[in-house]
Amino acid sequence: MEYFQEWEDTETTTTRTKKVKKTSSTTTTTTMTTPAKLYGKDLSVYDDVDVDTLLDKLTPEEINILAKEVDPDDSFLPPSQRTSYDCDKEPTGPLNRKQLIEHINKEAIETPDIPEIQPYVAGVVRGKKWTPPPPPQKDIDAQEKIQIDLGDEYEHALTNASQEEIIDLAAILGFHSMMNQDQYHASLLNKGQPVGLGWDGITKAAKQKIFPMDPPNSTDVEDSIRRVQNDDPKYIDLNWNNIKNISDEKFNSLFDGLEQNTHLETLSLSNTGLTDRGVDKLAQALENNSHVRVVNVESNNLTPLGVVRLIKSLLKQTSVEEFRATNQRTQILGNKIEMEITQLIEKNPTILRLGLHLEYNDARHRIATHLQRNIDTKRQKIKAKYQIHLAAKGKAKIVRTE
Repeated sequence: MEYFQEWEDTETTTTRTKKVKKTSSTTTTTTMTTPAKLYGKDLSVYDDVDVDTLLDKLTPEEINILAKEVDPDDSFLPPSQRTSYDCDKEPTGPLNRKQLIEHINKEAIETPDIPEIQPYVAGVVRGKKWTPPPPPQKDIDAQEKIQIDLGDEYEHALTNASQEEIIDLAAILGFHSMMNQDQYHASLLNKGQPVGLGWDGITKAAKQKIFPMDPPNSTDVEDSIRRVQNDDPKYIDLNWNNIKNISDEKFNSLFDGLEQNTHLETLSLSNTGLTDRGVDKLAQALENNSHVRVVNVESNNLTPLGVVRLIKSLLKQTSVEEFRATNQRTQILGNKIEMEITQLIEKNPTILRLGLHLEYNDARHRIATHLQRNIDTKRQKIKAKYQIHLAAKGKAKIVRTE
């Protein structure tokens, strides 16, 4: 009995022909095309096969055998299911992370180090020292052939130029890495090079400019409350910024007076320790006051809900044009609060400036678009009033076209 195999290679398929020759006159020939067939069938036959149905027919033992032979590359599977390792040991108990770390540290300490073949000696190279290979001869020849011909005029000028002049020229040409910051800025501002700073000069830290502290706010709290409550026509700007230790009673007295005031236009309460306890009183005052144009409550202890309460109160009279409430106790408002603020601002037809830190681009874009629309509307109204005023004086004519 004789066995032999023949291989035929073509451009499109690889055909393997196996011939079996027996002593008798019977010859069996089997032909299989590898890319096109699987187990004697075309691959197209398996397109409609339901894999889940086939898996349901397998026993648990067969599934385990199949799982060991298959290595799925799926990052959504846990590592224990992506590896062929299968531990048959029963767990000795629940996982104790502290004991596990202590056991690993103990094993690491008790395991002896692998002895070194050659002991370490300071300054002695163990083994063969690596030396970089020399550059190719072509690169060396190319570097030697590079020559810059500046011309006689430029070469004479650079040869006789002083170090300060060369530094100025380097700054003009933009060679930032050739000089330090002092040399570069001095060249741009034409101040002359600092004394003692050459090419190797080191920039020293500039001395900080000491600015005087801002004087404390000298506003009399009691007097300002009295003037607001009496509706003083000359008192249009209240500034309590940076005044500490203002009690809740004083805040309530101010807000009660603001509710009936008809002359105050600017209310500045920045860094005064205002909390949510006074928000309701302030919001009620803004809902009843139609003359306040600017409200500033920055750098206080308001919560996001308190800021929303104040912005909502601006819709009652729609007289406030500028509202500022940044740097509060809670720096991040959150998506829900920002979307609510955005919806309230889009309903306000008079607000022109909003000082508030917003984290999400959608809220910032929508608010900026609405504020710009309010600014354009106000500009058109002012322009129309001005034209009517000129027409009333006879300096302009209003032409009506149909």
